[in-house]
Amino acid sequence: MIGADIDNEDAMHPTIFETNRPAARIVEDALADTKLGCFWTDDVAGHAASYEPLAGDTRVDDAVVGGGYAGLWTAIKLKTEHPERRVVLLEAVRIGWAASGRNGGFCEASITHGEPNAEARWPDETGTLSRLGFENLDAIERFIGEHKLDVDFERNGALSVANAPHQVEWLGESDDPAVEVYDAEQVQQRIASPTFLGGEFSPHENANLHPAKLAAELARHAAEIGVEIYERTPVKRLDGGSDAPIQLVTERGTVTAERVALCTNVFPSLLKRYRLHTVPVYDYVLMTEPLTDEQLASIGWAGREGLADMANQFHYSRLTKDNRILWGGYDAVYFAGGKINPEHEDRMESHRKLASHFFTTFPQLAGVKFSHRWAGVIDTSTRFCAFFGQAHGGRVQYVAGFTGLGVGATHFAADVIVDRLEGRVTERTELKMVKDVPLPFPPEPAASIGINLTRWALDRADHNEGKRNVLLKTLDALGLGFDS
Repeated sequence: MIGADIDNEDAMHPTIFETNRPAARIVEDALADTKLGCFWTDDVAGHAASYEPLAGDTRVDDAVVGGGYAGLWTAIKLKTEHPERRVVLLEAVRIGWAASGRNGGFCEASITHGEPNAEARWPDETGTLSRLGFENLDAIERFIGEHKLDVDFERNGALSVANAPHQVEWLGESDDPAVEVYDAEQVQQRIASPTFLGGEFSPHENANLHPAKLAAELARHAAEIGVEIYERTPVKRLDGGSDAPIQLVTERGTVTAERVALCTNVFPSLLKRYRLHTVPVYDYVLMTEPLTDEQLASIGWAGREGLADMANQFHYSRLTKDNRILWGGYDAVYFAGGKINPEHEDRMESHRKLASHFFTTFPQLAGVKFSHRWAGVIDTSTRFCAFFGQAHGGRVQYVAGFTGLGVGATHFAADVIVDRLEGRVTERTELKMVKDVPLPFPPEPAASIGINLTRWALDRADHNEGKRNVLLKTLDALGLGFDS
């Protein structure tokens, strides 16, 4: 029985988070006055611009659906390349309110959700994908600097840490000569935690930023160069043939466009053929109050790098501009039926577990309070990184499936979309990663069964020295496995 098996594995190989739990009172006190709400979006409330909804029918050259990063970058690139064209962006709620405004704020170079994922799926393109990823991050950094976007951008690299002896054995596998490998003493000189047994520091592959500020600033720039932004304008359906103009039907009017980019992330695709290619998985996050100078000194973290551990169910963490600690990950929850529901964001079980793991990692911070707790919906695809689709003779382009690592990858995706809308053949458009479309998820109830079995198997691997069982090995062989 699955339940019996996992209980036995827990008894044989408990993780550090089970053997070194903090006192329950520490966790409860830290969560006692925590607000259910996203710190990032709260932080920009009252400062970010708002945009009126669509009012009536209109005809445009290019229309973008979705006011997250992918849609904003695409609209900016289309308008910058063709200032004479009329470019419209339609957002169902408000700019950056969903995944783009509530993620961890890690802007990574990888466009494939990590090098191992690229090696497993596109081994002949791994070097190219790595190079393009770093070029993409460089381009984001240049754009932010050139246009003076106020987004708290800090390119301080990333630290991956081992919390178990078997994870120490994985250190040093990267081909990147810039990666520094640390033993326990060296890694704790960067960030002090009794759980860190070793680590790898990648100095160039990650930048931290304020995700809600990035969405707001991209929208501001887009509006300044002439992109027409309409909030509170959900698109109900997409009509049109390969030769006729495309029509985006909303309750407030119809937008008729020559070209359309669909950047709706986790929300159901307007193209029926892609509706089973992503599933919504909820990721949970905590944010502390600002640390005092004494508290910050107790953990070091002078480099302010992004932090993650090496487990299948991994945690991620970073410092904010005002020295709060964001702490998220571990639980990735799929709710039966695959529905997006705000009620799923209030899952105290996950937030309490995260708080416990936080104080296991940083026991010297006992007494610190969490100011915010929230969740975000990840658009998971079966290949764990973005995929591209199209319709109507290529005049409709689609991207989704970023699987939680889209802050940087959305910029690359926008370049691909614009290339394809313009009919250009480029290095990007010819990648197998761009041309290949992943397998869809099965319909319910098979999706729930498969996803939850996989989650169980990943948890079991973390309790069994990282050893992948038959289920995970089979998924690996089918190209459906995941190595973060």
